[in-house]
Amino acid sequence: MVEKAASSACRSLLDCAPGAARRSRLTPERAAELYEAVLGLLREVGYEALTMDAVAQRTRSSKATLYRQWKGKPELVVSALRHGVPPELADVDTGTLRGDMREITRRFDDVKLCHEAELLAALGHAIHRNADLHQALRELLIEPEMRAIDQVLQRAVDRGELDADAPARRYVPHLLIGAVVTTFLIDGVYADSRSLTDYLDSVVLPVLGV
Repeated sequence: MVEKAASSACRSLLDCAPGAARRSRLTPERAAELYEAVLGLLREVGYEALTMDAVAQRTRSSKATLYRQWKGKPELVVSALRHGVPPELADVDTGTLRGDMREITRRFDDVKLCHEAELLAALGHAIHRNADLHQALRELLIEPEMRAIDQVLQRAVDRGELDADAPARRYVPHLLIGAVVTTFLIDGVYADSRSLTDYLDSVVLPVLGV
């Protein structure tokens, strides 16, 4: 009986041991908490001063846990940025390019647009200095959105709305990202869904010939 109880206690301890934790994945709720903490630190101190130690302390995690889930600070920061981005854009299909582009901007509500502009601005200097951050940002955040937008444009080509060789086609991601990032710099206010819709109608669609 004592031996059995001891064995049971041992199993219980093993379940809580570091080795067991290493085999488990973070729950979506716990990952969301970590991402919010990372973004909070990013806004407070900027990318260069943000450390894995600070993230671990704020989230009451071990650095080993953080490094098991993400290779390092660049991947963690970009994953945090990626978290909360509107649902995959490639499923947008309203039947017209104008409708599709408006739906894309609708999925970025005003709060998210403001936060994204703030965070991308905070990362601006570090992106030029840190190749790992730049690569992670492209792989995890920029390229998936570029592929999704290209699929939307390809469907417009297939419907006959857009010339496949339209010179401006490859620059649509540049136009959209540029509008989000530079609006505050030029106008002193952050882009919102209304201003982006107007930007689409006044700039993006006309330059595509739509």
